[in-house]
Amino acid sequence: MLFQITWFVLWGVLWAVYFMLDGFVLGVGILENFLGRNDAEKRVMINTIGPVWDGNEVWLVTAGGATFAAFPTTYALMFSYLYTPLLLLLFALIIRGVSFEFRGKMQGGGWKKMWDAAILVGSLVPALLFGVAFGNIFSGLPMDAAGYHGSLLYLLNPYGVLTGVLFVLLFVEHGALYLSVKTAGELKLRAIGVAKGIWPALLTVAALFLAMTGFATNLYGNFFAVPALFAVPLAAVAALACTRLFTARGRMLKAFAASCFTIVLVVGTGVAGLFPNLIPSSLDPAYSLTIYNSSSSEYTLKIMTAVALIFVPVVIAYKIWVYRVFRGPVTIEDVETDEHAY
Repeated sequence: MLFQITWFVLWGVLWAVYFMLDGFVLGVGILENFLGRNDAEKRVMINTIGPVWDGNEVWLVTAGGATFAAFPTTYALMFSYLYTPLLLLLFALIIRGVSFEFRGKMQGGGWKKMWDAAILVGSLVPALLFGVAFGNIFSGLPMDAAGYHGSLLYLLNPYGVLTGVLFVLLFVEHGALYLSVKTAGELKLRAIGVAKGIWPALLTVAALFLAMTGFATNLYGNFFAVPALFAVPLAAVAALACTRLFTARGRMLKAFAASCFTIVLVVGTGVAGLFPNLIPSSLDPAYSLTIYNSSSSEYTLKIMTAVALIFVPVVIAYKIWVYRVFRGPVTIEDVETDEHAY
């Protein structure tokens, strides 16, 4: 039981770290077509994420791998029940990665516009689908002994769509704050303006999400059973407020850090409410996939824990080194003089 709980916590941490890191990349991808007024500014935006975006994807692979190894039944049924949306998500992520590399291969305006559109699609679709997927996991899927009884359209229910919109707004805010730290001049000022403009909409949708969660899910059951857990969503609200406060004061690095905490705590709220479920059944709780009925053997979990204790710190140290090396802002002069720039 100890190792099952441990890997449930690690599962939640991996998803939270992934959304924190790739969230600003998705946000920058969404904003690239709207914030960049010319090709040079768009290149600056892409180069702010160029050295780190593929490394951030490692956390998605790790989260998926952890699900496969620690909770194989959940992995198998999730990829069976949600095959179509997960395939669309995969295609969108592939399109985004290809777009970053192919955009600068030719200088024609039509060529770059095509890949700019692909960057938008490859960033917006994953952000939305991740939110829709987690919204439906929070509320539960219609599954029983006969299998899954939903469809792609079923997933587009009001709560799922609301969660998708929340994720999109979170990532756009996150991306704008990242650009406010990593760019300079007019582009930086416009990024700050977007961060300020998006925040009221984000606050409104977040409030609706918290209210609707009480009606559409059973997440708050754990919080009422253990009131101390309410510290997690309250901390998320405080972090979101700090995002706006620091932005107003021009302390953009602190605002970005507050945004990081907001995303981690939002995911933490959902994971804390799910426990011990991984995918609840909306038809009958007896058919829910939990950490107990879908986990690997204790021996497997022990080996995974030992491997994680060795290699996760290595990955974290490497990520810290990469972000330290590329910590400075990117300017138009940088992309015009560096032959390795996107």
